[in-house]
Amino acid sequence: MHRSAALSLALVSTMLLAAPRAAPDAAGGYRGWPAYGGGTDNIHYSSLRQIDTRNVGKLAVAWTFDTGDAFGEGGNASEMECNPIVVDGVMYVVSPRLRVFALDAATGRKLWMFDPNPGETVVSKQRLRGVSYWSDGREARIFMTSRSFLLAIDARTGKAIPSFGTDGRIDLREGLGRDPKDISAGANTPGIVHGDLVIMGTTGWAPGHIRAYDVRTGKIRWTFHTIPQPGEYGYDSWPKDAWKTINGANAWAGMALDGKRGILFVPTASAGQGDKDFFGGDRKGDNLFANSLVALDAATGRRLWHFQAVHHDLWDYDFPAPPSLVTVRRGGRMVDAVAQTSKQGFVYVLDRVTGAPLFPIVERPVPPSAIPGEHASPTQPFPSLPAPYARQGLSRADLTMRTPEAHKAVAERFDRFASSAFFAPPSFEGTLLAPGTDGGAEWGGTAFDPETGLLYVNSNEKPSVLQLGKRSTSPIASGKAIYEAECSGCHGLDRKGSPPEFPSLAGVGDRLTKFDVFRMIGRGGGRMPSFEHLGNEGIGAVADYLVYDRDTALKGEVRTRSDAAEYSFAGYGKLADPDGYPGIRPPWGTLSAIDLNSGRYAWRRNFGEYPELVAKGMGDTGSDNYGGGVVTAGGLFFIGATVYDRKFRAYDKRSGKLLWETLLPAAGNATPAVYEAGGRQFVVIAAGGGKAAGPDNVPGGSFIAFALPERPRLNPRAGR
Repeated sequence: MHRSAALSLALVSTMLLAAPRAAPDAAGGYRGWPAYGGGTDNIHYSSLRQIDTRNVGKLAVAWTFDTGDAFGEGGNASEMECNPIVVDGVMYVVSPRLRVFALDAATGRKLWMFDPNPGETVVSKQRLRGVSYWSDGREARIFMTSRSFLLAIDARTGKAIPSFGTDGRIDLREGLGRDPKDISAGANTPGIVHGDLVIMGTTGWAPGHIRAYDVRTGKIRWTFHTIPQPGEYGYDSWPKDAWKTINGANAWAGMALDGKRGILFVPTASAGQGDKDFFGGDRKGDNLFANSLVALDAATGRRLWHFQAVHHDLWDYDFPAPPSLVTVRRGGRMVDAVAQTSKQGFVYVLDRVTGAPLFPIVERPVPPSAIPGEHASPTQPFPSLPAPYARQGLSRADLTMRTPEAHKAVAERFDRFASSAFFAPPSFEGTLLAPGTDGGAEWGGTAFDPETGLLYVNSNEKPSVLQLGKRSTSPIASGKAIYEAECSGCHGLDRKGSPPEFPSLAGVGDRLTKFDVFRMIGRGGGRMPSFEHLGNEGIGAVADYLVYDRDTALKGEVRTRSDAAEYSFAGYGKLADPDGYPGIRPPWGTLSAIDLNSGRYAWRRNFGEYPELVAKGMGDTGSDNYGGGVVTAGGLFFIGATVYDRKFRAYDKRSGKLLWETLLPAAGNATPAVYEAGGRQFVVIAAGGGKAAGPDNVPGGSFIAFALPERPRLNPRAGR
């Protein structure tokens, strides 16, 4: 059997019922937006056609709702990545402070607000990309997450439902086989609702169990172990007791559901957390089901099949987004398939029922590791089609020519790297990784047009630097030592981080009090896990180091999470020129339309600009972009996403021609939603910003809905 895919035939045989395309939303025909990504099939598609290629130039703001929750500046600016959902004329959104609002979808009028953390001041980035909706026709619930909790809210009143879990919430750290105080588990992407289950993946410092909860009680109904336990398939792809100690292989990116067949599609993350993302000496083997697309029976959690895209990951090449459930023509017949994008620039297209690839996938040799004790896989899977949508590996010919000075500086740095080949492992000297740890594809995911078979992918071109160092064997005896062991992998030994993903902590005492920093370390926030396991003394010592630059000695012993890591990761460095622009030639961001019937590109274009470079005559470079797009029956593809130019754009979906654009008050780093209310078609996007590096980083907290101008209403008395 192919090394990257496995099939449990006995189980799949029960699923082979004839089925049409993935079921549309409850409104019928993809006319609403009832779930994250538009529906559980996650194709980001709307059948509405009131707004089309002929009139899109007339789009105007129909309404704006400001949550009032934007905060911060520079690297500490808030973000808002919410994809709104719309059910029965009500829109549900999440603010930068994780407050949930119900709005009249036609007017933007607030109906209610729910605060999961009342009375608390939010000082760190919080990211929640949306909410989930469930109803049995009598009652309706909204599910959202905050920190380590899954909460249930009455969709009609905005009140917590006390019968769910304990006082309306359950702790996601419980039920993972570890002491909840020693781990961190939350979720930044909504769960999938299937029948009376809400199915959750997690992010954080914990095992990546997939769990289905009863929507009424919050009790766990089934669990799938992404790090297999004794007797489970894949157990032999890890060391014997790995399931007891290893974290990761979680499903932070979201999931997709074939509701008619009852198949859940789960994309998983890398095996390991922190330094262990990049050194796998204690996890010899392929590490199933990390970096895999796993098909599960949604009712029971039983594995049907899986495909592993990266064996023994050393690059943080998580699957970054939920897959799209598509129907394409192959071999003269229509095939229900699943299309999964990746950070490394590949689209994997697999039969939805069997897991068989629609385009051949071959194992190719990749560079070995020179790190003592590492067990890098000798091969990795490469799909024959579609071709990569991002550069894979770099040469000197790829280096920036923006200015002679920029080229010289980047070339000198380039020559010091151990390797810049695709899939070259981390090294002591530093390895240049392209695509970088941020992709490639992003968490916004893809849009699929069932009319044309085109899949739309926006992608980043931002190489990363992967460097390991020998970890100090000195005892953890002070706040600085804890920081170096626990925090430097993301924020760097110099505390400057890699904004905007990992903000600078240099001078944090000028922005926040010690109390704020203490609370942030203990609770976590955004991508940062909780460090509650350090205890008050350890957390206080780290806060002293960050706020006062004081290296406070510890009186007692502090247990860190990195005790067993033999090597430390030097931080998420990027290849940039002296002015902060990418150290490679454009494009720095792209937008592509791929015909999944043939595996060929219909069109590709650079995506995003830097306004200051445009003013100097250097436009159309592409830029960082976060958030997905939406394709419509009106012939349009809508997308915000671009970090620096803050534009919201509409393209001709067939040709890629730009038809309309507008400037948002903050970057639209989120996926828009398309819906109908009161006879009008709307396109709404969250203008949250917060992802640009530097002092010009603009946070926002507004949802902006666009529509065609209303036609004047006739006065029946006119002319009488």
